[in-house]
Amino acid sequence: MVGESPTFWWEPPDWRAYALSPASAVYGRIAAARMRNAPRVALPVPVLCVGNFTVGGSGKTPVTAAMARAAHAAGLRPGILSRGHGGSARTPHLVDPEHDLARHVGDEPLLLARDALVAISADRAAAGKLLVENGCDFLVMDDGFQSARVAIDYALIVVGSGQGVGNGHVIPGGPLRAPVAAQLPFADALLKLGDGTAADGIVRKAARAGKALY
Repeated sequence: MVGESPTFWWEPPDWRAYALSPASAVYGRIAAARMRNAPRVALPVPVLCVGNFTVGGSGKTPVTAAMARAAHAAGLRPGILSRGHGGSARTPHLVDPEHDLARHVGDEPLLLARDALVAISADRAAAGKLLVENGCDFLVMDDGFQSARVAIDYALIVVGSGQGVGNGHVIPGGPLRAPVAAQLPFADALLKLGDGTAADGIVRKAARAGKALY
């Protein structure tokens, strides 16, 4: 979350961001290479990824829930893929909102389970297969844009208007999970949340790259 990350990540770049630039460059090269080259498992149903460019929250989970509700309204049987951050489950698990506890499955999967069947696992491909086996014909993946080894059919990137992409530097000098130039080609659309101006720069870059904007 933004509040749990270094405050200088969300301020104009200063000496700390620049001092960490060599480490950021190494991290960024590795992250970009993984995005380009990592094998991804193709699931037998469409996968919509709701992700972001940075670490922390940007409103992905409410958007994921909204996408699942929209899919259900369209006559689909959606399922939600979640890593289950904060939970202790070590194998792919279908979330039971009536019996599971946050310490086992994480807070967000419990919230998402109100809108669709949710499977949690660090191995999202395994979780996706579990959802398909249980009748889901459309999957919404909460996060995992950079790291999940699942073939994505459509990537919707959520950007908060209050923080944008922070100082524009890659971890550890800033909040970006990889350089924007490395991430943008894998995105299909950007969704700007809120009325602030901090995201305007990344929105302009996305527009110039021909990405859909919402």
